[in-house]
Amino acid sequence: MGGHAIPDPDLGYGKSNIVLFFGRIRRMPDSRLSSALSHWAPRFVSNGVLLADFEDVTASLERWEDWCAAWSKRAAVHEDLGRDALKNGFRLTAGEHLIRAAIYYHFAKFVFVQDPKQMRAAHMKAVECYREGIAHARPPGERVEVKYENRVIYGVLRKPANLKPPVLIMAPGLDSTKEEIHAYEEPFLARGIAVLAIDGPGQGEAEYEIPICGDYERAAGAVVDWIGQRNDLDKNNIAIWGVSLGGYYAPRAAAYEKRIKACIALSGPFEWDRIWDGLPELTRETFRVRSHSKDETQARAVAKTLTMKEAAPRITCPIFIVTGRQDRLVPASHAEQLAKAVSGPVELLIVEDGGHNANNRPYRYRSRTADWLAGQFGLPRV
Repeated sequence: MGGHAIPDPDLGYGKSNIVLFFGRIRRMPDSRLSSALSHWAPRFVSNGVLLADFEDVTASLERWEDWCAAWSKRAAVHEDLGRDALKNGFRLTAGEHLIRAAIYYHFAKFVFVQDPKQMRAAHMKAVECYREGIAHARPPGERVEVKYENRVIYGVLRKPANLKPPVLIMAPGLDSTKEEIHAYEEPFLARGIAVLAIDGPGQGEAEYEIPICGDYERAAGAVVDWIGQRNDLDKNNIAIWGVSLGGYYAPRAAAYEKRIKACIALSGPFEWDRIWDGLPELTRETFRVRSHSKDETQARAVAKTLTMKEAAPRITCPIFIVTGRQDRLVPASHAEQLAKAVSGPVELLIVEDGGHNANNRPYRYRSRTADWLAGQFGLPRV
């Protein structure tokens, strides 16, 4: 049985309170909870949540209001394991547990915008656990600060062993953060590419003070400036990667920031406003909060600014575009439109049985995109 909820076909998607979940019939009285499980289960598992934990936590829930507390409680189990390991001198084990705890705390808060106090508490635990855990990973991570206009955006830099490696800027989506994309980093690091995961405008640590913006190239430019000041990174070989809404941010940045030499875009919208009405309620409300909009009307106006219509033809660097044919959030047609509109070399991979970000089929593209980028940088095949 697939790792996601299946709405009762007799009652219509998104309206049923009966779902078949991991082979078991269960009642889902809360439509927001049902929607979250239906859309995000493959993402949780492919990005570091253990399947048994996912089943245990979600099986205990009947109300969306209990989501953050339940996931935070399970995150604390892994955090305690990490701190015990650290106390006993097992730093690598401690890092593994603390990174997992960070992912769980992140998923506790990821779209829990109706309770800002509870959401932010879980978020700060995610940041704390990841910062402590990644320091003991291989390779370790360094927390960095990038000046962005009159504020700061935060990132985590991880470097392979090679001297002055090329670097990949990694942009999360609407409800993801630099901590969640840990699993996406590994194939690039293994191929000799440094990764710099950032929380840009409206994302992660920046979401409270810096709203979502359509012109993400401003933030990307600040990050490229920062890379240029480092003597341990190859400033002449910079690429950008983005997932979901980050799959809009990355090509948008590549269109205008010409120091970016290659781009990878996963399941990004060509025009965010075009899919607005079909987005889950939780997603629309998350966008409203993170765009700092007072109501949905204002949020919809901001959504109209997230468009690749004029930007796409400006993309001249090589770009690798990935989408899932079964994506219910961002239809594959958006990736196809982007591929047709760019001016530079393009590779389009449509995972025919893939959902959003093809999280249910990560083996179809994660290593392949890393191989492609290593080739763009002229790195040897490994």
